Amino acid sequence: MFGVHRSSYKYWRSRSKEIDASEVDLRAKVKAAHRASHGSAGARTVADILTNSMDTPLSRYRAAKLMKKLGLVSCQVPKHKYKKASLEHIEIPNHLDRQFAVTAPNQVWVGDVTYIWAGNRWAYLAVVIDLFARKPVGWAMSHSPDTALTCKALKMAYESRGKPEGVMFHSDQGSHYTSRKFRQTLWRYQIKQSLSRRGNCWDNAPMERFFRSLKTEWVPASGYQSFAQAWKHILEYITGYYSQLRPHHYNGGLTPNESERRYKETYKTVANFS
Repeated sequence: MFGVHRSSYKYWRSRSKEIDASEVDLRAKVKAAHRASHGSAGARTVADILTNSMDTPLSRYRAAKLMKKLGLVSCQVPKHKYKKASLEHIEIPNHLDRQFAVTAPNQVWVGDVTYIWAGNRWAYLAVVIDLFARKPVGWAMSHSPDTALTCKALKMAYESRGKPEGVMFHSDQGSHYTSRKFRQTLWRYQIKQSLSRRGNCWDNAPMERFFRSLKTEWVPASGYQSFAQAWKHILEYITGYYSQLRPHHYNGGLTPNESERRYKETYKTVANFS
């Protein structure tokens, strides 16, 4: 009469009536991980967060089932295409040449500037990322996308990383990266400059990916009500969620902070043996 198979009805009648405490705890952790990502994490990310940060082993397949039961959905972003170009800067070539895999921290930094709506006008965010673990190491925000903004982000990266030597800095050909003041700052820090080819976003793909993640996972679609609110919220993403909690595919599912920590431990161990 109801279109239910007899075996299905018997299974339903014989199901356990007691609530499984471990299942309730697991669902709560899945909700917490999804909430920490501001609703952006998918099943794979949720599984990595629980496994690596909450010491709760979970496969992405079970995470997907639990998210479906809980009604949790990840942000979905449509694919987009970039135009390609082959022209290099006349004076500064593309030394990096898309060699984004590096073997140690402070070998290659990449930088870029993006815009975010804050209050009643655009605000501009400059970020510097260390390619080794895709860790943000410098950032600055202002109402003007000028050289002062990019120099401030570079200065923060240089000082926070202990004034390293032999670093290469790669960016696009924006005027805030090709200006005399910015190039003088690179010369003062003894940092080698590399520039993407004109109009080619793929030459700086890690930075493009970071900003894409920031805007799809964290920044509200309508922007922020004020500059101060935007700055505070974006700092929570950079120093909190992205660096400490969010698993990164390039790092084998580890966060940028954890990836660098393990490298330092391994490096010290090898140094002691040698």
